[in-house]
Amino acid sequence: MKQRVVLIISIVVGLLAFGMTRSYFQARINEIERERAAFLSSEKQVDVLAAKRALPAGAKLVKKDLQAKSIPGREVSKNTILVEDIDRILDKKLTMSMDAADTLMWSYVDVPYRPGGGLAPMIDKDRKMRAVSMSIGGAAGVSGLLQPNDRVDVIGSFSFPSRKDPEKTEWVTLTILQDVTVLATGQTLGRSNSGERNRVNSGYSTVTFEVTTREAELLVFVENMRGHLTLSLRNPEDVSYEKNLPEVNFDTLERELPGLNAIRQQVIRHKGVQ
Repeated sequence: MKQRVVLIISIVVGLLAFGMTRSYFQARINEIERERAAFLSSEKQVDVLAAKRALPAGAKLVKKDLQAKSIPGREVSKNTILVEDIDRILDKKLTMSMDAADTLMWSYVDVPYRPGGGLAPMIDKDRKMRAVSMSIGGAAGVSGLLQPNDRVDVIGSFSFPSRKDPEKTEWVTLTILQDVTVLATGQTLGRSNSGERNRVNSGYSTVTFEVTTREAELLVFVENMRGHLTLSLRNPEDVSYEKNLPEVNFDTLERELPGLNAIRQQVIRHKGVQ
C-alpha cells in the first residue's frame, strides 16, 4: 500500500513538473516572438517586386503577374528589383521559373543591364551560384556573337585512352552542361560605364558563366584537360533539357550519321524522306 502511495505521489509530482516546464518554455517562446515582431516593425521596410503567381521560365513579365512586397531592408541587395524599377523589366522574359510570392531579382530577367556596379551583384545569391570565366573565343564562342544573358550548352572534346586499346587514344565529344547563363563576354556586362549599350563584343577571348559550385569545379577540371570547349547557342525561349546524350567518337559517327540525317530530313526539314 505504501509503495502504491509513493508511486502515485511520484507520478503527480512528475506531471506537475512537466506542466510547469512546458508553461515556462511556452512563455519564453511567446516572449521571443513578441521581441521579434517588435524588431521587425521597427526595422525599415522596402517595397520590392514579387511574382503574383507561379511563372515559368521564358514567361514575358506583365503588370498583372507582378505585385509589391515589403521586406526588411537588410534582405535587400543590389540584385533585388525594387517597385520603382518596374518599367525596366516589363515585357522582358524570365530566364528561370518563379513560385508565387518569390522576390524578383535582376538575375532572373533577360535584360542587358543589371544595376549594381560590376559582376558580383549579378550572381544569384539565393541559389548560391558562382561566376566562372573560361578561355573561349572565336568560332568556339559562336563567332563572337554571344552577349550577356544568352544561354548556351557547353560541349567538350577530349583525347582519352581508347577503350579498345589502352595503348592508343581517341577523341571523344560530349555535352558537359546544358542551358547555362552567360554573365559576361570578355569584360562586357551589358552597358558601358556611360550607360550606353555596348555593341556586340566580337573580340572577346573569355566567357563568364553563372553556375553552381559543383558545376564550377567540373568546368575548371575539363578546361585543364587536354581538349577543346565549344559553346552551342540557344533561343532565349528554349529551356529544354535533353537526357542521356551519348558520347561521340568515330564509332558513333559511323553508327548514327545515317539515322541523324534521316531525322533531320523527315522531322526538321519535313521532306518526308524514307
